[in-house]
Amino acid sequence: MKKNIALVAGGYSGEYVISVQSAETIEKNLDSSKYAVYKIIVTREGWRHTATDGAVYEIDKNDFSLNIGGNKIKFDAVFIGIHGTPGEDGRLQGYFEMLDIPYTSCGMVTSALTFNKSYCNKVVAALNVVNVSKSAHIFRDQPHDPAAILQELRLPVFVKPAEGGSSIGMSKVKTAEELPAAIEKAFKEDNQVLIEEFIKGRELTIGLYKANGVLNVLPITEVVSSKEFFDYEAKYTPGVSNEITPAPVSDDITALVQKTASALYNKLNCKGITRIDFIYEEATGKLYFLEANTMPGQSENSLVPQQVRAAGKTLQEFYGEVLEECMKK
Repeated sequence: MKKNIALVAGGYSGEYVISVQSAETIEKNLDSSKYAVYKIIVTREGWRHTATDGAVYEIDKNDFSLNIGGNKIKFDAVFIGIHGTPGEDGRLQGYFEMLDIPYTSCGMVTSALTFNKSYCNKVVAALNVVNVSKSAHIFRDQPHDPAAILQELRLPVFVKPAEGGSSIGMSKVKTAEELPAAIEKAFKEDNQVLIEEFIKGRELTIGLYKANGVLNVLPITEVVSSKEFFDYEAKYTPGVSNEITPAPVSDDITALVQKTASALYNKLNCKGITRIDFIYEEATGKLYFLEANTMPGQSENSLVPQQVRAAGKTLQEFYGEVLEECMKK
C-alpha cells in the first residue's frame, strides 16, 4: 500500500511563489511507487488540493483530511514545503502535533524560535558554540531612537525583518542618514526589526538532516554575490550570485563549519532539513552565526538540492529518507 502524503505549499507571506517552486521539485522527486502525493496549496482563502482532472477539493481542517468522490483521505505524513508563515514559524507544526500527524520539519517551538532571527540570535549566543554579531531588536509599537542604536552598534549594519525570509525588506546601511528609511522598509514586512553589525567575511552555508536516526551533514556552499549582499534578486536571479558547492575552503574551515552546524542542529533540537548560514571572518579566523533556516528552498537550483547532488545523492533518495525519518514513532 502506498502511503498518503500531503505536500503543503504556498503560505501567507511574500515567499509564496518560492514555496510553490520548492513544492514542484519535492513532488517531482517523491517516489510515486511508494507515496500517493496530494499537493495542498495553503492560502488565507482556503487550503485546497487540485486533482489531475482540475477538480478542486477543500481540506477539512477538523482532521486535515480530503473527501474525494466520497472517499475520506487521511494522511500518513505531511511534507511541509511552505517558506514563511504558517509553515515555517511553528503554526502548522503545532496544528499537526495536535492531530498527531507526522511532518517533515522542526517542531513547533524550534520552528518559532528560529523563525525570529533576533530571539534565535540570543539563544545561539547563550550556547557558546559560535560567535553572534552584535545587534539591536526593535518593535513597531515601542519607541526607538536610530541615533541611540548607532551609539551601541558600529556601521555598516544590516536591517532586516526579525521574522521573514528570502531577504525581503532587508537593507545594508552604511551611514546614519540611511538608517531611518531602512527601518521603515523592514517594518513594512514585520512588526519587529533586527539591526546587526556587518561582519566582513565569506558566506558559508550548510544543510543537515537526519536519516535512520543519524545526523547527515551535506557539503558546504560558499555564496559569492555580485551585489552588496545576498538579497532577493541575488538569491533568485540566475547569474547575480555565484554559489560554489563544495565550497573552496580549507579542511580546517570545513571541519569548523561542520562541527558548529552539527552542534547547533542538536542544541536547537532541529528535525528534518535545516540549513545553517555562517560568515567566516578571515581576518580573525572566527565563525559567525547568520541564521538557521528550517524550511530552506528546494527549487532545482536552491542551495540544499545543490548540496545533495554534490554529496552524490539523488533528490528522490534524499526526500525519501527525510519523509521516512519523520514517520518513525
